[in-house]
Amino acid sequence: MAAETCSALTLAPLLGANSTAAAQYLCSQFDTVSLQLTDAKSAIDSTYLLFSAYLVFAMQLGFAMLCAGSVRAKNTMNIMLTNVIDAAAGGLFYYLFGFAFAFGAPSNPFIGRHFFGLKDVPAPGFDYSYFLYQWAFAIAAAGITSGSIAERTQFVAYLIYSSFLTGFVYPIVSHWIWSADGWASAARSAPHGLLFGSGVIDFAGSGVVHMVGGIAGLWGALIEGPRIGRFDHGGRSVALRGHSATLVVLGTFLLWFGWYGFNPGSFITILNSYGPIGSIHGQWSAVGRTAVTTTLAGCSAALTTLFVKRLQTGHWTVTDVCNGLLGGFAAITSGCSVVDPWAAVICGFVSAWVLIGFNKLAEKLKFDDPLEAAQLHGGCGAWGILFTALFARKKYVNEVYPGREGRPYGLFMGGGGRLLAAHVLQIVVIIGWVSCTMGPLFYGLNKMGLLRISAEDEMAGMDLTRHGGFAYAYHDDESSSHGGGPGLMLKNVRVEPGTTPTPPACQT
Repeated sequence: MAAETCSALTLAPLLGANSTAAAQYLCSQFDTVSLQLTDAKSAIDSTYLLFSAYLVFAMQLGFAMLCAGSVRAKNTMNIMLTNVIDAAAGGLFYYLFGFAFAFGAPSNPFIGRHFFGLKDVPAPGFDYSYFLYQWAFAIAAAGITSGSIAERTQFVAYLIYSSFLTGFVYPIVSHWIWSADGWASAARSAPHGLLFGSGVIDFAGSGVVHMVGGIAGLWGALIEGPRIGRFDHGGRSVALRGHSATLVVLGTFLLWFGWYGFNPGSFITILNSYGPIGSIHGQWSAVGRTAVTTTLAGCSAALTTLFVKRLQTGHWTVTDVCNGLLGGFAAITSGCSVVDPWAAVICGFVSAWVLIGFNKLAEKLKFDDPLEAAQLHGGCGAWGILFTALFARKKYVNEVYPGREGRPYGLFMGGGGRLLAAHVLQIVVIIGWVSCTMGPLFYGLNKMGLLRISAEDEMAGMDLTRHGGFAYAYHDDESSSHGGGPGLMLKNVRVEPGTTPTPPACQT
């Protein structure tokens, strides 16, 4: 590239007689500077991507805290361990198979075929930082599913489903939408045509991540059935509240923080200009706009949920507001880079109603999801895909997905219905794919007796029966003996092999 802009033959006459050597020297220096700038751009983009990967990985801590606070205290250790295993098992299986199935180019439109075990990485466009970022996305999908089947699932089932989801099911969907070879990709390489002339604009994964995790959790929860006591003998809903609103709020803020790597980080690079050199229009500005749309959608959803639940229940409920906030984030994830901030407010407002509606439907159908994960990520994720097809702005679409003249954009923005058609098809295909893979897996585990724990273990709590003791140990003997009043004494009982667990003593 530098040789095309600096030629000793054209530069020498400008330097006077006998200046060929000087011209060659100057051109060599220009070439060196150009290569250094290229290296600097690569370093800046790689640093940006790695930082985004760290933010997305921090969401695992958010998931862990949210899950822990949303379950009863007797199952805290179990759900925390499953979040650790999602990351660990997901890392190994995504390294061995998942990354290759998702991005192993060249490939066919259905599945990738290269980079198994990161063989031949780094390669042009596929460095280690890209793998790390995509792995963080894969384990996020597995974490969503773990919330749906919490408090009643055998630990071995977590190991099996998490490995299968991150190693095969999720990577196939990400290949379809995000790989340049994928059949539904908006960045599909020439000479292949785009789906309905547009491809699917699922920028950061309302469908790829959230719907996949949500639909997988839906099947797991359906096949297992509700927790004991979730519905009474008359079929009426009984709230089994989580034990710590503090952990729920902590997890929500950690997820909010990590979403700034999830959505803006999906640009992958940041040093890319959209206009003349020196203008304010570039990828850096689009990254900022994406962070703003993400924020506004979450805020709008949180406030809508706050007032709607106040009217429904008569209370200001923090856990419902946290779930509403996360529903707004899940919805905006698809179109965060291609919509205006005002549209993000609409996205969040509608997502709150979507979540509330699906929760009502779940109660009527006696569907039990302790974290509302299937409703939140599956339902709000699907709404986010439709929202993008309605509100995607032409200018932003052409900037984020350049190189295709006449590309369709949002229906409500004057772009016609082709993008909407592509997105409806995406929703249908994701539901079908996940149902045909994860549904039989959960059904098979259930038939083999590997899915749900026994009723006795569920009543006693999995921390006691499966993990050697409770996550919390309260010793209030000292305060009681010193006149501190009655207090709760919860002994941390350790279960040895071959013994029968005894429920802990509660004294007041």
